[in-house]
Amino acid sequence: MDQDVGVLIIDDSAIVRKALTSRLAKQPGVKVLGAAPDPYVGRDMIAQLKPDIITLDIEMPRMDGLTFLRKLMKYHPIPTIIVSSLTQKGCATALACLEAGAIEVLAKPGEAYSIGDLANELARTIRGAKNVDITKRAAMAAMAAAKETTKLSLGAMHETTNKIVAIGSSTGGTDALTRVLSRLPKSSPGIVMTQHMPAGFTSSFAGRLNESSDLEVIEGRDGDSVTPGRAILAPGDKHLRLVRDGARYCVQVSEGPRVCRHRPSVEVLFESVAETAAKNSMGIILTGMGDDGATGLRMLRDAGSVTVAQDEASCVVFGMPKEAIERGGACFVTSLDNIADQIVKFASGKLKATKAAA
Repeated sequence: MDQDVGVLIIDDSAIVRKALTSRLAKQPGVKVLGAAPDPYVGRDMIAQLKPDIITLDIEMPRMDGLTFLRKLMKYHPIPTIIVSSLTQKGCATALACLEAGAIEVLAKPGEAYSIGDLANELARTIRGAKNVDITKRAAMAAMAAAKETTKLSLGAMHETTNKIVAIGSSTGGTDALTRVLSRLPKSSPGIVMTQHMPAGFTSSFAGRLNESSDLEVIEGRDGDSVTPGRAILAPGDKHLRLVRDGARYCVQVSEGPRVCRHRPSVEVLFESVAETAAKNSMGIILTGMGDDGATGLRMLRDAGSVTVAQDEASCVVFGMPKEAIERGGACFVTSLDNIADQIVKFASGKLKATKAAA
């Protein structure tokens, strides 16, 4: 009688870990040895449990699954099945995972695909993986890496289920932000915001925004997660940057020199979003004096972000949007009352970036 295939599940969702463990336990020929919440715990469990195969999510804290897969194939090859919301067959992330050595990529349950369907398909793949020559797969992955055929950067993931909206404003921005956020649904993408305000004022302003909006609005603290339904405001006299912790977006709060004469600076925020989120982001520049954020909005557009500038008619001061438009940073120019709708369209994939003129 053939021995059961030992499986380790690596996924940051406790619900997914529990569901897959329960469903796979009922499948013939499959034995779930354990479940890990992130790649670091998974690494230790691989050494301890010695599974025959692992299932691996992409979007996880501390280290994303694709980075972990590449390290596995280089240092400790093991048959790996990717199970993620990002791996519909044929998409860029799915192809990157296969190039990195995964034996199969499976999508997490959606509207027409249940956890039972996934468990059945996963079990079939697991049983078939016993005959995979993982040494050959690892060698192919090493060749692909050497040729740099996979273009996902370490900074900005090519795809993610979480999108980011970055908003910069100055003079007139307190009213503008209130009007935008108050019209957004709780399901909106995570938002990071820089409004030129001195220390001591941003905490109370964040509280006012929180009361007038369906979103959770907070003054940023170092390490805060940027998640759907949450808006994070830069604290007065400190810069706010978007960074990645594995596949999790979070913020970094720091002092540092003034940029464009400001701290917090819209420029600092926009540059970090361009580097970290790129095509997964939307940049918006609202009313304000000067040029803070104008170059950063162009960086966002060049990185593939959807970018929007508030139009002159609805601005208190047209300085910052005007400079951003003149530097080619805005895909779209629109009135303040349309910006919430633009965010909703971006979240649903109905608003696409356009390339700037050379």
